Formats: sequence, structure tokens, C-alpha cells
Amino acid sequence: MAIKFKRTYRFAFRTSVFITLILTFSSLVFQYFFLEISWKYTSVQCIAIFITSFFVIQYRVENFIYKRIKKIYDEVSLLESSSFQSQPVTTDMATLTKEVRKFAADKKLEIEALKIRESYRKEFIGNISHELKTPLFTVQGYILTLLDGNIKDKKIIHKYLKRANSGVERLIYIVNDLDMITKLETGNLNLKWTPFDIVELVRNVIELFEMKAAKSDITLTFDTDYPTPIMVNGDVERIKQVVTNLVVNSIKYGKKDGTTEISIENLTKKKIIVRITDNGEGIQKENIPRLFERFFRVDKSGSREEGGSGLGLAIVKHIIEAHGEKIYIESEYGVGSEFSFTLEKVK
Repeated sequence: MAIKFKRTYRFAFRTSVFITLILTFSSLVFQYFFLEISWKYTSVQCIAIFITSFFVIQYRVENFIYKRIKKIYDEVSLLESSSFQSQPVTTDMATLTKEVRKFAADKKLEIEALKIRESYRKEFIGNISHELKTPLFTVQGYILTLLDGNIKDKKIIHKYLKRANSGVERLIYIVNDLDMITKLETGNLNLKWTPFDIVELVRNVIELFEMKAAKSDITLTFDTDYPTPIMVNGDVERIKQVVTNLVVNSIKYGKKDGTTEISIENLTKKKIIVRITDNGEGIQKENIPRLFERFFRVDKSGSREEGGSGLGLAIVKHIIEAHGEKIYIESEYGVGSEFSFTLEKVK
């Protein structure tokens, strides 16, 4: 961090004036008692004392600050080694104080951010270990039972193998989602930009999950008929994944005889907004800021029973942000939730 110091001569000037006045007064007193006062000599002496004092003080103070303060800077890593050169730096203590205070404030913020990250890291490791441990133990249990060799019924063997395979599929699902979110966060997931009809995409998702919604006694529908296509730019597969994750989430947390409604509206001349609205259980206010974190679950026990990787909303957020768009959430506990995101219209 390079800092530009300004040089000030105020301290040296004031100190030099003070010394000059004292020495001149002392000289005049001495001349008054022991010699004849020479105003010409006194004026020259006064100027000489002032100039000498000024340069000596300026030089000494600058070098003092350079040697002492530089050591402090080096110890706290305030400046890079290239920031200080072998030359006087400053006599402006106000500038120095300002920089030190700024450094202290920045470091305080940095420490607080590191504490938050450390807390998040611990929670993330705990969550991912739980998510992987559950299907692993399931698979291991069924395989060990089969290895015991006490089961003769082929139907039971097939049943156990099928359940073990379901556990493996869940592991693959979690790993794939982790791989995707890692690529999204590092910017290594290349989006395939194409114009597509968002109305058709939403209809396909509705048809895909209509039966799942019906099993939960939830009505999944468009808010109205859309007779004409609405063309947008984006990666059609990734946007389909966004709509799918939001719809599945809405069904998962929906209530009996509830509804999940999808609407598409013009936001501006260049953008549309897609809304997924339900009248489910809603989300408590304190949980909303953390909703897009990896593995964060509002209802930890219930949502795990429903399955999923726990990464759905985190992936949704990263996909939308990778498109340069925004995702929003409005929710009231006990009333319902609305997730919405923007997309750019085809020109």
C-alpha cells in the first residue's frame, strides 16, 4: 500500500522562530550589560540563527520520523518495502496520524471479515460432512447386509441394491452440484448465450412438475395465458435449472391445497422479470439473508427428508449473477414467498 506523504515546514518554522527569539533576547541582554548594542550585528545574528535552526530542525525531525516511524510501519506491514526510500519523509504529524487511523480501521474491518469467513467455513464443513455422511452410511449399510450372505430372497437383494443405488445417486447429485457451484463462483462455467422463449421454458417446467405438485396437493400454474413468445437472452439450460430449482423449492415448502404461480412481466424496455409466488409456509425474517448460502436450510429436518443437495438456491443465485442479472426474495412467515429474477430481452 503506497502512501504519498506531504512535507511541511510549519514545525521547523515555529520552532526556529522560538529559538531565534530566545537567543536574540539573550544576546541583547548580554550586549546591554557587557558590550555596546549593535543593531546591525543583532539583525545579522538573528537571521543566521533562524536559518541555521530551521534547516537543522527540519533535517533532524525528518530523519527522526524516518528512522522511528518507518520501523513501526515495517512491524505492522503498513507499507510495502518499496514505499519508503532513503530520503526524508514528512514532518506533518496530522498526515501521519490520519494514515495510521485509516490503517487501524481497515485492519479492524479485515479482522471482522476473517472472523465471519472462519465461522462460515466451520459451518460449511459441518454441513457438507452431514450431507455426504447420510447417503454414504445408507449405501454402506445395505452393502454390508448383502455381504453377510444371510439373505436368500432375490426380491430383498434387489430391493437393497436399489436403495443402495439411490444413495449413490444422491452422492453423485451432491457432487455435481458442488462442482457446478464451484465453477460458477470461480467464473469457469461457460454460459451458452442464445435467444430463447421464456414462456415455452416455463411451460415445460410446469408440465414436468405438475404431477409432483399434485401429489402434494399444490396447484402449479401460470398466472395467465401468454399467447405470444417472450424472447430473452441467456443460457437456456441454466435458466431452466433456475426455474426448476425455484419451483421444486416452492413445492417442497408448500402447504396442502396451496398454489405456486409463475408470472412474467415487463420490468423495463430492456428487461423482464420472472416471479415464482406461493402461499406456503414462508420464511422467517432472520433467515432471509442466509437463504442463498450453501447447505443452509430453514427447516433442517423436514428439508432433508425431502431430499436435494441443499445447494439449489446457492446455484440459482450464482447462475443469475453470471448472467449479470438480479434475484430478489420477498417472504412473510406463515403467508408465503416470492422469488423473482430479471432477464434481458432480445432487441
